[in-house]
Amino acid sequence: MVSKYHSLYNEAHTLLNHLDSTDLQWKLHLLSGERFENKVQLNWPFKYKYNYGLAIWPKILGSAINGTLCIYNFGSQSNIVLWNPVTEELNIVPENEARFSDEHEFSYTIHGFGYDHVSDDYKIIQHVVYSGVFKEYWQQVPPGPYWDIYSLRSNSWKKLYVDMHTRCNSSIGVYLNGMCHWWWVQSCRSTISESTVRETYVVSFNLSNELPVTTLLPDDVHGLECTDRELAVLNGHVAMISKYVKTTSFHISISILGEPSVKESWIKLFDVESMSCIDHPIGAGKEGHIFFKINDDELACLDLTTGIIENIGVKAKKWCAQIVIYKKSTLPIKGTNK
Repeated sequence: MVSKYHSLYNEAHTLLNHLDSTDLQWKLHLLSGERFENKVQLNWPFKYKYNYGLAIWPKILGSAINGTLCIYNFGSQSNIVLWNPVTEELNIVPENEARFSDEHEFSYTIHGFGYDHVSDDYKIIQHVVYSGVFKEYWQQVPPGPYWDIYSLRSNSWKKLYVDMHTRCNSSIGVYLNGMCHWWWVQSCRSTISESTVRETYVVSFNLSNELPVTTLLPDDVHGLECTDRELAVLNGHVAMISKYVKTTSFHISISILGEPSVKESWIKLFDVESMSCIDHPIGAGKEGHIFFKINDDELACLDLTTGIIENIGVKAKKWCAQIVIYKKSTLPIKGTNK
């Protein structure tokens, strides 16, 4: 159980981004109270309405930094803005002009948002892939994928000369202490059983030296049949929340990363048989609260200090809920893009 809390949580709020299943509206709430009975709805800087035919899916990238949120359309991986809900200051990030875009179709995948303490700069990481569809049939084979990084200070994108893995599926990474983190899975051949196994890694990208490191998940976690995983910031650490199958039942496991690139630094905090109603984890709030999607579109909270799970009175569509720890700030968003 978790009994001590990090200074990160001082005067912090739990921010819930979700698609309300009752009216199909994207909503943003500040949650407070012992049972999250107090819900203050914030107004998005843009209007987001669910549409089965449109890829409209507002997501908060990474974590809140100095009161600033990085918001983008997860469905189209576009329309990136930096926004302070308190001051309502809005900074529109320019589109990344992909190289060779005149010759080849391309797509973006946004991976991380964070703060570089050395250069006093906000940065955004993006992966660019060319689809192989040519605008002219006689064009050559398209170039390989690459990484770009945006600097708010220069208000521009530049190419990253790094080799690192992309995030897994619809997962959203987190930011902590100058590094962006996301997770990925690779299949490899076991040297013991000669069968194919799946290994899970966390990629940690340092925003100052712009270099990545990877950390393998512990053997007792990545080797099990996992159904859902979510990275979160818990008590000042990067945490992996996993729902997995053990024998005939589902279990919830929570481990924190002590040092990026050191597999042995993972510490398991929690591993119990889960209630059958729990669907998948959506993130961690303040003071040891882990949020889950449960049956009937309901959201619930697990208190790690007591082990008690309680409904928080919010309904959200499947895969359409997100938890972020938010500290209010009136600091201006730094940069040249005003």
